[in-house]
Amino acid sequence: MAALTVYPQVTCCGGRGRGGEVVAAIGIGGKNINTKTPLSSSDHMLLLSLSRRRKRCRVKVEALWSSNIDKPSSVKLQAISGEEELDQILGEAQQNSQPVIIDWMANWCRKCIFLKPKLEKLAAEFYPKVKFYYVDVNDVSQALVQRGGVSKMPTIQLWKNGEKQAEVIGGHQAWLVIDEVREMIQKH
Repeated sequence: MAALTVYPQVTCCGGRGRGGEVVAAIGIGGKNINTKTPLSSSDHMLLLSLSRRRKRCRVKVEALWSSNIDKPSSVKLQAISGEEELDQILGEAQQNSQPVIIDWMANWCRKCIFLKPKLEKLAAEFYPKVKFYYVDVNDVSQALVQRGGVSKMPTIQLWKNGEKQAEVIGGHQAWLVIDEVREMIQKH
């Protein structure tokens, strides 16, 4: 992929300054930006352009980010709806030597609902090395729930090589649960 070259500049459109005059360039992530230095596609910056009309100052904000961002900010958890689907997911993961995280939840469980978006952000951290799924225990057979050995919700399990390796029962604060799940993934 060819590198994108961007020259940072902010133009003043009218008012006291001449149109096209560079007034500011702000780097994001602690970078100082020189308006004569080209930026690579991995650089992030924020451009502000100012214009004055009738004693008002309008600010136009542009954000330029890298065109080759690989990691998403969150990854939607995929549903598991039956034992056959679980067998298929675990089989594929075993072939790829890839761990699987399964969030056992219920749609009536407040902590489960609150935890799900945080798990989706965690899934983005480990994407694509670890796949994240969820099982709504009210929508699946009791045999599947018993196979998972789930008695409390939310329960987050790590499966590897077709077997359950570890689990976190998430009855406490969400950030603690996420930290425990992160440690569980890193350990296995």
